[in-house]
Amino acid sequence: MGKIFNVTANCNPKLHYMVDLTGRLEQIKAMVDRGEYFTINRARQYGKTTTLFALADYLKDDYQVVRIDFQRLQETDYIDTEHFVRGFSRLIFKAVQGKEIPDHVTEQLRRFAHGEVSYAAFDDLFDVISIWCGQSERPVILMIDEVDQASNYQAFLDLLAQLRAGYIDRDIFPAFQSVILAGVYDIKNLKSRFVSNGEHHTNSPWNVAADYLVDMSFAAPEIAGMLQEYEDDYATGMNMPLISELIYDYTSGYPYLVSRICKLLDEQISGTEHFPDKSSAWTQAGVIEAVGRLVAEDNTLFESLEDKVNAYPDLKEFLQFLLMNGKEISNVPGNTAIGIAKMFGFVKIENNKVVVANRIFEMRLYNMFLASAEMQRSEMYTLGDRDKYRFINDDGLNMELVLERFVAAFDDLYGDLAQKFPEEDGRRYFLLYLRPIINGTGNYYIESRTRNQERTDVIVDYLGKQYVIELKIWRGDSYNTRGESQLLAYLDHYHLKKGYMLSFNFNKNKKIGVQRLQIGDKTLVEAVV
Repeated sequence: MGKIFNVTANCNPKLHYMVDLTGRLEQIKAMVDRGEYFTINRARQYGKTTTLFALADYLKDDYQVVRIDFQRLQETDYIDTEHFVRGFSRLIFKAVQGKEIPDHVTEQLRRFAHGEVSYAAFDDLFDVISIWCGQSERPVILMIDEVDQASNYQAFLDLLAQLRAGYIDRDIFPAFQSVILAGVYDIKNLKSRFVSNGEHHTNSPWNVAADYLVDMSFAAPEIAGMLQEYEDDYATGMNMPLISELIYDYTSGYPYLVSRICKLLDEQISGTEHFPDKSSAWTQAGVIEAVGRLVAEDNTLFESLEDKVNAYPDLKEFLQFLLMNGKEISNVPGNTAIGIAKMFGFVKIENNKVVVANRIFEMRLYNMFLASAEMQRSEMYTLGDRDKYRFINDDGLNMELVLERFVAAFDDLYGDLAQKFPEEDGRRYFLLYLRPIINGTGNYYIESRTRNQERTDVIVDYLGKQYVIELKIWRGDSYNTRGESQLLAYLDHYHLKKGYMLSFNFNKNKKIGVQRLQIGDKTLVEAVV
């Protein structure tokens, strides 16, 4: 049986098409060699477990690696510290089976694990661990996956305190060479997650942890390396640089999203009416089709993200502002909403600006917010829903007609209020009008490089085709000319011959309407409201 693209649990290079992780493993090993303790805190399904499995194998010749998973703990293990010590010992005892450790250490771990110690305390357990680390021929590494499972319990705080004490005193008492925790939450900074006797702790026992700066996203050349292995097996004739760059453009290298698009192309899109074989699937149109299916599906990643949006009101408000307002947002250290959005993987920081982490998330969030009952009750959404069947033809989406009808609808609804109309609301109303038109068939996202108060480029994917619409505030003829030049350059980037401009003009003497301009081999459709 051949390899597949995997999106569940950890990836195995013998079974799955994978990005080469060697560079990352070298960076992490350098941290281990320095004796650092740290947390791999990344968003859900960002390759943390796969990295730990690969790292354990990578380090096995130089270190004795003990890898455990807190998902294997039971609810009863959290009753109190004694139960947690037993559960923790049980995981370690199972993990060291078959490893070369002293018999008396194995026996002591067994007694802790099976509750044969009169009172199981962390001090006693870590005395055993210190003896083990001192007698081991190779330094001992502890890896703990899914630490979020335990992070609300006092017992976990006690464990971190023991690890910290061992780190500080290891020149006197042998201790783990390195401890690696993996989870979503940044334990070092989210101190308020730890509660004791009804009070939040304000000091983190994990403040000895080093910063984990390893980039775990997949760069386009790395995606191409994975696709090359697939191409060697199936000879699709795909344009490797184009497809890898396209997948990266949509995902920003988010591991799950990269693998999911590839899996959809290989297993679901290839063999359909429009993509009868693998060669036709692994094309730009095929990738756009895979993106559409991905954005529309329900999966554990999207469910987790949307649960977080609903659980954190400040996060929801911040994301809505980021998506709908059209303004750049600077990264402000200490801002709670930005910190939460970063931790859960919604956003990233580029040039000290906050941007949505990837186009897939942006599409999904737009769909989520614009499909709300409040949004769908808006007059602009209702008009777009009423008009939607006018815009579909054999060539796909008639975007020029969309602009014409939007101009008319906007003028009818807001023409008399133009002088009082908030400029940033124009973008939101266009997106509201567009949403029901492409719903279920297409998606749109904002090109983050052009997001600012005066200009925003919306990219629409519809039936394998792309449409670029520049939304901007009218600042005079000279500014409009610059906008045309920018749009022409952007059309070259997307290999398109036709582009669209929508200007919101709040001058009293404005002239609304739609006109066509031919500039070289490019056609620009300009609409003014």
